Amino acid sequence: MNGNHFRMPARRLVTVATATALAAGPATLGGAGSAHATTDHGRASAVVLRTGLDVSLLDRSVNVPLAVSLNEVQAPRSASKTALTAELDGVAGGKPFAVLGADVAAAKATVSASRAEGSVRLAHAKLHVPGLPLLSLVEVETVTAQATCEAGKQPVASSNVLGAVTVLGKRVRLTAGGPTEVKVPGVGEVRLDLSQRQTTSRTAAATALELKVSVNPLKLNVAEVEGTSTLAKATCESPADPATSAPASTDPALDVRPQGAPAETGLAKTGGSSTTPYLAGGALALVVTGGGALVLARRRRD
Repeated sequence: MNGNHFRMPARRLVTVATATALAAGPATLGGAGSAHATTDHGRASAVVLRTGLDVSLLDRSVNVPLAVSLNEVQAPRSASKTALTAELDGVAGGKPFAVLGADVAAAKATVSASRAEGSVRLAHAKLHVPGLPLLSLVEVETVTAQATCEAGKQPVASSNVLGAVTVLGKRVRLTAGGPTEVKVPGVGEVRLDLSQRQTTSRTAAATALELKVSVNPLKLNVAEVEGTSTLAKATCESPADPATSAPASTDPALDVRPQGAPAETGLAKTGGSSTTPYLAGGALALVVTGGGALVLARRRRD
């Protein structure tokens, strides 16, 4: 084989080998590549009380939004709160107004690599609205809500209202079959939805009690209150399931063949396939081989 016929294939070989090695990417050139995956650690939330009420004073001449939340927590960072009272300023002659008081008011949200959970417990609680300083909007003995989401399992939501429930001074019996409406002449009306639960393949939500409120004491327009209040709500979203989201394993080392060994039949393939580490190793070997052959050819020619 003369120098003219050997020199051109050697240059082409070096060029093709270099291009193949670069196409394999820096991770392959540096050794066996590692796969990266974004891990979803899940989410959870819990809240004892959340209100979205509009308070109108003096025949709607003054409107005060009553947006209050008590012990609202969210995770990925696990957290818990146990404050017993939520207060509002500016609607009771400038004095603090207690919206909710309770003996127990606990909200907790926790997240780990395999589990996300929100939970709420409220005991011996009284919810008030402006205009009714002596009459509770609702009184409950115990309400709980819990949402649990485990990786690879069906999420679970549960909520309970235990013991007596009193609405606008009237003791009521709640049913899960539909809303309960309480109307008190000269005071107002409240609609209650009991124990709402929703689940999907990765999420869960539980609400112990939701109230739709319309209060206008004695129709005096001193304080008209409308809106919604939620007692004890918990939500969660499952962490990613390791069994389905684990990255594909990679070969621990490249298969480096001795110089002169037959090339793999798939050497001419390109693209990111399972043979990429072998292509890169072969390409590097070809660079060395081609460079040496080119030098040898030039010496023979000289």
